[in-house]
Amino acid sequence: MFGFRFIKTQPTQYVIEYRNGRPRRQGAGLAFWYFAPSSSIVVVPTASVNEPFIFPEVTADYQEVTVQGTITFRVADPRRTAALLNFALGPKGTYVSEDPQKLSQRLIQQVQVAVRAEVLALPLKEVLASGEALIGRVGTQLRTHPTIEALGLELLGLSLLAVKPKPETAKSLEADAREALLRSADEAIYQRRNASVEHERTIKENELATEIAVENKKRQVREAQMEAERSVQERRLQILREEMVGKIDLEQQNKALVGLASANAREEADAKAYGLAAMMRSFADADPKVLQALASVGMDPARLMALAFRDLADNATKIGQLNVTPDLLREVLQQPAER
Repeated sequence: MFGFRFIKTQPTQYVIEYRNGRPRRQGAGLAFWYFAPSSSIVVVPTASVNEPFIFPEVTADYQEVTVQGTITFRVADPRRTAALLNFALGPKGTYVSEDPQKLSQRLIQQVQVAVRAEVLALPLKEVLASGEALIGRVGTQLRTHPTIEALGLELLGLSLLAVKPKPETAKSLEADAREALLRSADEAIYQRRNASVEHERTIKENELATEIAVENKKRQVREAQMEAERSVQERRLQILREEMVGKIDLEQQNKALVGLASANAREEADAKAYGLAAMMRSFADADPKVLQALASVGMDPARLMALAFRDLADNATKIGQLNVTPDLLREVLQQPAER
């Protein structure tokens, strides 16, 4: 009525009342009456805004990718924003221009420019693999970008949801990755088999080394046994030689003893022969009866009787009759037994 109107704003709305081109009152969440014919009301929302984005880009190796994400921002300096963009309200309480709707688009354009610069510097595989690093560099650039600072905006967050290549490129990459995985699996199988073969070879070498060591020990034992046997044989031969030398010495001593005994016996025989010869020479001219009588001196009676019977036998032709009493024979037969 009469051109006066009432406005009430939210805490997330910054309102500025302009009158005659100059701000009369301003603040967040204000409620007041104003005269509409001479006043302009500017309302800048300061709540955080979450805007999605998606746009295609080309990598350094000329591969097209689609970058999808979200950006979160808010108006940090409403007066600066209101100075560059038209946030004025019309008579019906709506914005009189499309600048409030274009604010998000301007920010997304800056995001696209920064992302494009990063994507063009990297090949496809690096772009797909470095999503977080890529979005981190883009966020750092946007926070200090002059346009965003001039608009009075504050970047609260930037997230990357997906970086997708074309379907045929994705299939090719999947095939390459699949082949790489298969090659890795084959490589792992080969390495496992190779390790198994190496282990078996090591075990065989250890077994052969053990067998060689055992054979060497056996050979050393045999050599030691042969050496001991040879020592025993040499000792045995030495003992036999010593025994033989002793026997030879003994035989030589026996030979010398026999020679000496023979010489002694020969000299003794020669002495006896010489004595007998001298005796025979001394008795050569003697009467045999005298010699016989001398021989019978000291002879026992039995022998004397035997000699007497021999003489009787020699002269048997001259004896007519000889009587021998039993007593005489008994005496002859008993005398040897008594002796």
